[in-house]
Amino acid sequence: MTQEHPFKMARPGTKLAGFTVLAEIGQGAASRIYLAQDPKTKQVWALKHVEKHNPKDQRFLDQAMNEYEVASRVESDFVRQISRVIKARAGLLQIKELFLVMEYVDGAPLEYHLPATFEEALSVFVQTARGLAAIHKAGFVHADMKPSNIVVSEQRRVKVIDLGQACPVGTVKERIQGTPDYIAPEQVHRREITEQTDVYNFGATMYWTLTQRNIPTALGDAESLVQSLDDTFIEPPTPVHELNPRCPGALSELISHCVQVRVEERPPGAMLEVHERLKGIRAEMTNRSPSSAGIAAPSRSEADA
Repeated sequence: MTQEHPFKMARPGTKLAGFTVLAEIGQGAASRIYLAQDPKTKQVWALKHVEKHNPKDQRFLDQAMNEYEVASRVESDFVRQISRVIKARAGLLQIKELFLVMEYVDGAPLEYHLPATFEEALSVFVQTARGLAAIHKAGFVHADMKPSNIVVSEQRRVKVIDLGQACPVGTVKERIQGTPDYIAPEQVHRREITEQTDVYNFGATMYWTLTQRNIPTALGDAESLVQSLDDTFIEPPTPVHELNPRCPGALSELISHCVQVRVEERPPGAMLEVHERLKGIRAEMTNRSPSSAGIAAPSRSEADA
């Protein structure tokens, strides 16, 4: 049974926070995102509406404010910008609703817009790494990198989105936050969140993009609780090139390097190093052949045969 959203969708033509709703383009646990137009300037935005219905919903307001505050400090063409936040109060002090006025990104999440060739994949990976490096330069960690948080346009331009779980480098979170199939061990064990956390999450994202499989993580296998208790029980993933022989060896090696369980065994230069290595792999592939090989990884049944 489909769970009902906590609040109703605003229909096209509705006015929200002074903007005219054109269409709904997404939704979260306690939010809806609309394509909306500023009636004065005619500029089109993505308007994120977050509403508080009970005390537990406060965390959603907090995440939205965090998303705005982090985005306002990051300067990158590869990270979605947030122009401003609009607060609606119930009484003098209590904030009941938030609206984030966000850059509208005309594209689809990577999970629904997979690259057809390794050359295309590398272009997406390089741009994503640049966006993450910019977040790190500003002093933050994205902390929830996954295919649904990479939006790709028809022109293969990339925007990193959803900074709701982002945090300052070195943060130790009170509770586990992250997506089970991409989560780093230090997130599960509530150790320091650093740039290397994004390296792991991004490595898991690249792995899934090229294989359509998830790496083993401390929370990824619901039947293996021991993994969440001891990092040493997390099995290393099968290298990408073994699942897909078409994958360049250097790319497979980099991904395996990124998803090392021990933080100190990941690329020492963090995302800057990952970005440079991805650029080098792309350049080598381009010089070797004018057209990249299609990814077309074997199906799970074929690979397991």
